[in-house]
Amino acid sequence: MTTPAIENIINFYNDVQITVIGSFVSIEAMKFHPKVVKTVVLNKKCGSFYKTAKNLGDFDTFLSFRSSIRSKFLKFLISSDNKFQYDKYKYINSHQVEKYNDFVNDSLNIKSSAGKLVLHTDKVSKANLQKLLGINPGASYGSAKRWYPEEFAKVAVELSTEYDIIIFGGPNETDIAKDIERSLIIQGITNYQNLAGVTSVTELIKHISALDLFITGDSGPMHVAAAFQVPTVAIFGPTKDNETSQWMNDKSIIVKKNLDCQPCMKRTCPLQHHDCMNLIKAVDVLDSVKSL
Repeated sequence: MTTPAIENIINFYNDVQITVIGSFVSIEAMKFHPKVVKTVVLNKKCGSFYKTAKNLGDFDTFLSFRSSIRSKFLKFLISSDNKFQYDKYKYINSHQVEKYNDFVNDSLNIKSSAGKLVLHTDKVSKANLQKLLGINPGASYGSAKRWYPEEFAKVAVELSTEYDIIIFGGPNETDIAKDIERSLIIQGITNYQNLAGVTSVTELIKHISALDLFITGDSGPMHVAAAFQVPTVAIFGPTKDNETSQWMNDKSIIVKKNLDCQPCMKRTCPLQHHDCMNLIKAVDVLDSVKSL
């Protein structure tokens, strides 16, 4: 969701060369940008962190999209004429993309609007003409954001005559992916792949870019799909869809129940009923697919 702001940085400086510093996942997503000349994965261990930061060299401008203590320490160590850091308490009540973009506007004293999400990758060529449905049941934030594997499976079974199915997920989401796979096998569905835990970040991005339909929770892959304008049904529970829904994807529909307890922003349901997800059924998602 920082990518529209980053594009505005590039437009402002014109001949800019970018060093991306951050987590392994963020680096993998950004490393193919034509303006990125160097990437640095930060080690969280203090000694290594300090050494890496001090050896980065000099910069004309440093911008951090994080407001953590570690990011503040990095800002202190970085050698740069101009240093700016995102403050999550200053930018509120708008979409996260707009928050990041406002931060860049304020830092550089410009008035750029946020465009579409941007990711650079080579698209995957399809092996056949069958349409592709992506199923993404995981969500790293916590169990409260996860819809149920049996409901995902019902949707996949219903759509399996029209789409080949790909199940996505990270290394910690293989169990829920296997639950979906078992349900497909029981129903006699064979036109699927379970890629949970076996793709790199780059491979995941390429696979998502080739989809004809994506069904997902509020997650990183959901935003990847938005960057490629993939028709998407996004299932929201405890999180703020007005802040973290897909940005500027005209083919996107949100499924949620609008309960009084939403959004609680908790990793597990504090009321122990999980109704924000429990009350969403396969038919709700299928109806949204039809409307797309």
